[in-house]
Amino acid sequence: MTDRILIIDFGSQVTQLIARRVRESGVYCEIVPFNSAEKALETFDPKAIILSGGPASVTHADTPRAPAKVFEMGVPVLGICYGEQTLVNQLGGRVENADHREFGRAHIEIVDDCLLFDGLWSKGDTQQVWMSHGDRVIDIPAGFRPVAVTKSAPFAAIANDEKRFYGVQFHPEVVHTLEGAALLNNFTHKVAGCSGDWTMAAFRETEIARIREQVGDGKVICGLSGGVDSAVTAVLIHEAIGDQLTCVFVDTGLLRAGEAEQVVSLFKEHYNIPLIHVDAEETFMGQLEGVTDPERKRKIIGAAFIDIFDEEAGKVDGAQFLAQGTLYPDVIESVSFTGGPSVTIKSHHNVGGLPERMNLKLVEPLRELFKDEVRELGRELGLPEVFVGRHPFPGPGLAIRIPGEVSKDRADILRQADAIYLDEIRNEGLYDEIWQAFAVLLPVRTVGVMGDERSYDYACALRAVTSTDGMTADFYPFEMEFLGRVATRIINQVKGINRVTYDITSKPPGTIEWE
Repeated sequence: MTDRILIIDFGSQVTQLIARRVRESGVYCEIVPFNSAEKALETFDPKAIILSGGPASVTHADTPRAPAKVFEMGVPVLGICYGEQTLVNQLGGRVENADHREFGRAHIEIVDDCLLFDGLWSKGDTQQVWMSHGDRVIDIPAGFRPVAVTKSAPFAAIANDEKRFYGVQFHPEVVHTLEGAALLNNFTHKVAGCSGDWTMAAFRETEIARIREQVGDGKVICGLSGGVDSAVTAVLIHEAIGDQLTCVFVDTGLLRAGEAEQVVSLFKEHYNIPLIHVDAEETFMGQLEGVTDPERKRKIIGAAFIDIFDEEAGKVDGAQFLAQGTLYPDVIESVSFTGGPSVTIKSHHNVGGLPERMNLKLVEPLRELFKDEVRELGRELGLPEVFVGRHPFPGPGLAIRIPGEVSKDRADILRQADAIYLDEIRNEGLYDEIWQAFAVLLPVRTVGVMGDERSYDYACALRAVTSTDGMTADFYPFEMEFLGRVATRIINQVKGINRVTYDITSKPPGTIEWE
């Protein structure tokens, strides 16, 4: 069995980034909420444990703590931010509310060497990190020593070499901490001794065997959306069980230009996977008529999709399993210990769930993977780059990029503008530099002059963002010449648009979709 790291989550909004960095170093890991950690420790058999950050304060008696067993198992432990504070508190140290809180970029001074810093930082160095805390450690437990400080945090990093316990007040998982990923790599490889042998090729073989064992000689149905998650799910399952899989592709009329044709061509003709193709544009447009509330639009699309999918799936004789492209972030959000807004957030991206009336067992081969890992698996499976590298596109599709009422005419106008925008981005060689780019048809019509005639047409907004983690985003700094060229093409070639603008909004941690 490959080495495994367990991450105990105390509610930090960037806990998933810890897991991403650990997996990037070739080590498998999972996240578990603090209130489920006791049970997980009995079955997971971790090579090491990481305690995440969180919004609470250990100065309050009723705030989260790590199971005592964490410190009794004889495995290395790394506490990050709140994780360091609860480690200190539970082992006999002291934490207090800080007079000077630290949020954002800060600089730590390395006051002693340790294995966590090996090959990265040495005594006397000053390094940029990312802080986010209102408490500070003022007394460390026996056996620990300080290895980094700031002006307001005398124990910005601590080490217990004998027990292999470490704590850092900063967040090494975010890109703003220089060498943070390498620090986590030191913990997993040099401190914990993990081999780093977790690869996508190994995952592929393991998952194929798991699918065969779960399904046996049963039949599986899989809903295709045109996105990378469902595409990789379908190809992986087909590799495992062949024609026992049938795919159902519901064309909602809300896809990007050419996507429906690409799905049918790839899966029906190239892979020869049994495919049911349903052109349901009229159904969706009819149900969306007159609806302007964005959340209601999502719910209508979700309900219609499920009804159509359910009807078509019922035509597959003997279907016992439903395949879904559930990803690891979906799993984490579904067990959020805070009981927070994950359901509302997920409705922003997805269009449905598994109706009880379908009475099917779930097959979710991607539920242990992050988005970037799904792309890597897709390449491992030989999927074309047009699918693997495609920008994210949530289930409601163009509907959430048409504020106000959705209609076929508006969807067609937006589809044309979006295609031109993406075509110019590809021509410029920028598509892979940008995490997500799209056009938005604004619910605003403006008076203009086109040649010798007055026009009364829609305004179109363009958006492009860069992101390393899908949680934070910044606008892409296009050259004005490029934006001018795109705007000119859209206005000249798309009947119904006479004005184009570029959105330069940045996004803090959270969703980065439109609306």
